[in-house]
Amino acid sequence: MPVVGMAGGGQLARMTQQAAIALGVSLRVLAGSRDDSAARAVSDVRVGNDRALDDLLAFAKGCDAVTFDHEHVPGPHIQKLEASGVPCRPGSAALAHAQDKLVMRERLSGLGVPCPAYAPVPSPEPAAFLEAFGREHGWPLVLKSTRGGYDGKGVWIARDPEEARVADRLQAEGVDLLVEEHVPFRRELAALVARSPYGQGAAYPIVETVQEGGICTEVISPAPGLPEDLAVEAQALALRVADELGVVGLLAVELFETEGGLLVNELAMRPHNSGHWTIEGARTSQFEQHLRAVLDLPLGSTEPTARYTVMANVLGGDDPEVYPRYVHVMAHDPGVKVHMYGKESRPGRKIGHVTALGDDLAEVRERARHAADYLRWGPAMKDRAQ
Repeated sequence: MPVVGMAGGGQLARMTQQAAIALGVSLRVLAGSRDDSAARAVSDVRVGNDRALDDLLAFAKGCDAVTFDHEHVPGPHIQKLEASGVPCRPGSAALAHAQDKLVMRERLSGLGVPCPAYAPVPSPEPAAFLEAFGREHGWPLVLKSTRGGYDGKGVWIARDPEEARVADRLQAEGVDLLVEEHVPFRRELAALVARSPYGQGAAYPIVETVQEGGICTEVISPAPGLPEDLAVEAQALALRVADELGVVGLLAVELFETEGGLLVNELAMRPHNSGHWTIEGARTSQFEQHLRAVLDLPLGSTEPTARYTVMANVLGGDDPEVYPRYVHVMAHDPGVKVHMYGKESRPGRKIGHVTALGDDLAEVRERARHAADYLRWGPAMKDRAQ
């Protein structure tokens, strides 16, 4: 049976292990320490630095394919792995579009994919450029670090020219910046697709993602009230992007739904938070699908298992002792599924998620929210609600 190596020891690798067990595939993980989320659950763990070429080359020996838990492995290192004969999926050429937002914007715009108005921020003295961009596209502006950033990190909102001066400080700290128009969107959606080396594609239902403070707190599948033609358009768009960029594995396309149609916000080429609902909510979970694609196996069915599935992220609260709260959550709703990541609980950090399924969307959302809130706050959630 094949060995798949996954660089990065976070919760995505941890949940991929569950799918690997069912398939009989061996998963090897390169983790920073034995305390990493995946290292607590995977037997074949190599401890090392996934940004260090020597560690990556040693890790990849004996792997039939290498994939990634995150986008932060340096592109030149992935190219060296490829040159040594290791199949990397996605490859360095595709992954560059998830690693660098400016590269992504330029390529998608060249393909005619709808995106917000954008421009690289020149250095030094970006203030005049940003003021001109604001006059053309309106305030506020969205400043983004071209590389890195997630869960609200690496993004700054500038409401006026004075606030845009944050670019001076950021550039002085060595941060390369991109500016985008602030899109007045109705809501945020996500299109999750998979593509194999053979060229087969598969698309999951379009979901709505709910963000609070830059962090995704809830995912609703399918996106309620989304017209069928727009859902099909979003799926086709994501499949086209996967094909044009040569993605192998999963591709999550984060979208803005606006009055004028869909705009692409971000790309991720790995299992994604917007797809955690698929563990219980689809015939083939995103983690199994990713392994199938990486190994060039036929892709699995994306058919939903229920009319509605809602995933709510569990964030760390003031009290890190989550396990005692299982009793209430499981007794209150035996149908809710709890997934914890084996991560240290810190306020606001994603430490797990819960999933609820059913026919009544309002009821399913309430069940998922109640479980996630209770796991975070315990009985104190009543005081917070008041």
